[in-house]
Amino acid sequence: MSIGKSVIARALFCLALLATLTGCVSRPAHRVNPGPWNLPALSRTPTASWGATSNLVQELFYEGEPLNGHPTRVFAYLGRPTGPLHGRRPAMVLVHGGGGRAFRAWAEHWARRGYVALAMDLAGHGPDGRLPDGGPEQSDPVKFRNFTDADTGDMWSYHAVSAVIRGHSLLRSLPEVDPDRIGITGISWGGYLTCIVAGIDRRLKVAIPVYGCGFLGDNSVWTDKSLADMNPDSRQRWLRRFDPSQYLGGVHCPILFLNGTTDFAYPLDSYRKSYQLVPDRYRHLSVITNLPHGHIWTFPEVDAFADAALRHGEARCRTSALRFRGDQIETRVNSRGAITNATLCYTAEAGPWQKRVWQTTPARISGRKITATLPPQRPIVAFLALTDRRGLRLSTEHLELPAQP
Repeated sequence: MSIGKSVIARALFCLALLATLTGCVSRPAHRVNPGPWNLPALSRTPTASWGATSNLVQELFYEGEPLNGHPTRVFAYLGRPTGPLHGRRPAMVLVHGGGGRAFRAWAEHWARRGYVALAMDLAGHGPDGRLPDGGPEQSDPVKFRNFTDADTGDMWSYHAVSAVIRGHSLLRSLPEVDPDRIGITGISWGGYLTCIVAGIDRRLKVAIPVYGCGFLGDNSVWTDKSLADMNPDSRQRWLRRFDPSQYLGGVHCPILFLNGTTDFAYPLDSYRKSYQLVPDRYRHLSVITNLPHGHIWTFPEVDAFADAALRHGEARCRTSALRFRGDQIETRVNSRGAITNATLCYTAEAGPWQKRVWQTTPARISGRKITATLPPQRPIVAFLALTDRRGLRLSTEHLELPAQP
């Protein structure tokens, strides 16, 4: 190489290094993985027919995805607040779990809080039972049946995600709804669906999966049962197309993961791998010891998190990454005086996450720093559970310390 070329090469290298250090190198934008869904089609307003109204809730049907070549309908309840309309309202998409249905009371819960809310049925049912033109029902043998590329569009997960996104599109079309203030929350299988939809539908402004997560093939109540019963090709196809781990990296709105330490379906190892796919700036946690599992839509953490994103409510307190020093663990919160109670939650048991016994002991609050002393048992799993001045629960990620050699 000549001296001139050598100088030019060194100069170009220095410019590239300087650009990297100053953040000027352009990086490709993250592309959403749409999976098998036609997002442009699902983003169009679906055809709907409207039924009777009772109190704050109206019945309706809207178009679903074809099943075995035949059109389907999705039944839903739409909750609307009463009182004068001062500008457009925020809205929520409500996604039920296994054994659930479109819950009128859930739509009414959000309507009483000032939201327009859509609670749809995802099991092919209407208000009086099975619809002749409903989508797939939601039993495990249907969800996890063997399938090929050709009949992907007949699978329950495909239909359920489609119905949720179409429901969002319907909400956006309503004149009283602010399309820039719509969120989603789902419970159990609805939390599973919320994880997928939040990763592919970038129109959403907040997401709250309760219990649900991905990595179901690694560890879940279905790993050694329904998934194990599928043939190998179908199982890999299902995990590649329908596991939330394929989509959570696309989340770009605030998302609250709420779960219990011993949840029977969604254990903490798969749970942590799931939420760690979401960029830290969007990710919030509420892991709670001995949390019951059910169609519970009265968690105050869910309501407050939606309000913060959609109604300019008080922002949720944030914690730093958990640090381990000697026998001490520590986190910091972003606001002095925001935390009124702090607890160390830990288990020294191994084996299935669902069967581990968790213990608690007080942690120390000093300004914005929260610390706790770990017991001597090893191995141990531990995290800090915090309560803010509003009584809302939040937590750090859990820390796993192996047995000492």
